[in-house]
Amino acid sequence: MSINLILTFCIIGVGVFLFVKDYFSIDTTSILIMALFIVAGVLNPEEGFSGFNHPATLTLGCIFVVSGGVFSSGILDGLSHKIIKLAKINYLIALIVFCGISGIFSAFINDTAVVALLLPIALTVCRETNISPGKLLMPISFAALFGGTCTLIGTSTNILVSSYAKKYGFEEFGMFEFTGAAFCLLLIGFAYIFVVGPFLLPKGKNNMELTKKAEEYITELAIEENSSDCNKRVIDSKLVKDHGVRILTILRNGNLMHSVGPDTLMLKDDILKVMVPPITFNRLLDLQGYKIKGDKRMKIGQGQDVDYQLYEVIIPFGSGLAQNSLKSLKFSQNYGVSVLAIRHRNEIIFDKLAKVALKEGDMLLVLGKKEQVDRLETEKLLITLSAYAQKKTNYRKAIPAILIAIGVVLVAALNITTILISAMVGALLMVLTGTLKPAEAYNAVEWKVIFMMAGVLSMGAALEKTGGAKLIAQFIESTIGDYDARITLSLIYLITFISTNLISSKATAALMTPVVIGLASAMEISERPFLVAVMFACSLTFMTPMSYPTNTMVYAPGNYKFNDFLKFGTPLNIISWIAASFIIPYFFPF
Repeated sequence: MSINLILTFCIIGVGVFLFVKDYFSIDTTSILIMALFIVAGVLNPEEGFSGFNHPATLTLGCIFVVSGGVFSSGILDGLSHKIIKLAKINYLIALIVFCGISGIFSAFINDTAVVALLLPIALTVCRETNISPGKLLMPISFAALFGGTCTLIGTSTNILVSSYAKKYGFEEFGMFEFTGAAFCLLLIGFAYIFVVGPFLLPKGKNNMELTKKAEEYITELAIEENSSDCNKRVIDSKLVKDHGVRILTILRNGNLMHSVGPDTLMLKDDILKVMVPPITFNRLLDLQGYKIKGDKRMKIGQGQDVDYQLYEVIIPFGSGLAQNSLKSLKFSQNYGVSVLAIRHRNEIIFDKLAKVALKEGDMLLVLGKKEQVDRLETEKLLITLSAYAQKKTNYRKAIPAILIAIGVVLVAALNITTILISAMVGALLMVLTGTLKPAEAYNAVEWKVIFMMAGVLSMGAALEKTGGAKLIAQFIESTIGDYDARITLSLIYLITFISTNLISSKATAALMTPVVIGLASAMEISERPFLVAVMFACSLTFMTPMSYPTNTMVYAPGNYKFNDFLKFGTPLNIISWIAASFIIPYFFPF
């Protein structure tokens, strides 16, 4: 075994460890792995950076721009009032409507963007009915994953695997080549969601209970000299008696008091860390004798408090706010918006809020003007979850956007040209027709995903160059190659979806694709069913909130626990695995 091969396995081992432990963001870990391959001499700089000009990366970037053009036109937002009207009928109708729309849109538009669109609409329905967010948001995410498998452009994993096939001299997958197999899995998945979902999803409480108990935020209050609660016991304070605030800690003269009891005295200049439901915040903003530490209205608004509104927002996958603190971002100064409270995946925060490292999926209560919050949404830093405001459809943009998107799909589906050329022309037309400004096209690209894709591709390149992929394929072939091809396919699917739930889907695809191509060659059978198995197994990941960006997005708004995903997602993963073991060979014979 050569030194480069040993280095390759060691670096991949380090990468897997970092993916599982989540010490860094996924794109940072991916780039770190690429850098290690280059520094160790396994790959030269040209080979290491080749992921940035890989057809899969370029295609994905162009698809992001095309999707961005469709979303910016407001055509999809115009459907919101119809969705809300239907979903209000009853829970099952709401489930069918949201899952259906999520699955259909995700087949042609980036699934993360689809869930970002549906999230505030779904929460509006939950607030106006007796439906718990926990019974609706996870199915929306899972439906998006099923829908994404139905077409070549549905997920970045499909594009990645198809590009690998071409690189190895095989024919690329067509736009709808695996739609039949994927649609069968979608029907099975939807049947599970509709039949089993109402029983296994978190038991629904009414929205008032959720607001009071589950969706509480943590914020910091400073006691001012004119406060009527000065020198009073906690249990006798207006803050606790009249506003139902829970005091977690008190910072007094630089010393942190964790044991705050009913008889603890509250003194001037104390900084209270409190837990409070969103509905209470409007009262706290004007509460005499207290100052919310994040409230910057007088500094940035010249006292025109009437222009400010309270917004509930979420940090989406790929946001530039993730992994940073409010203090390091100079958030209030740079964006003119005050962060008043954080809901950090059901965790109690004991550090100063300004120093807390934000994570994807965190929910914030922010105070700002509408145009300031809109700017944060445009830059894809936040998604607003508070009362959903319908945007007007701009038909001057909407018609060209829809026609261009349809054209991209049809041209690729009819094999007139490759998906890369089709998507590239579509992205250019979005700009040339004025549907997107150049800056908007740039912002439409999920750069975090692009960097992650480029980084994980280096793992596949290293395995291929050092012979690691061939060695692993030979080991698998000698271990399970004597079994029936269908059993071998089933085991490959199992290994892939377990790996995807531990690390990222792109990393797993980059590792498994060259391996299964080598395995098919060693077994002297078609590589097609194995490649489709990798595509499906990498996308259909339901067991953890970190396994896919859309799962992360719904984690906090749905008030889920980690076990909720295990309880509802694990049976679905097993059902999908067993079903795929029969469905894939039927559509893609060995």
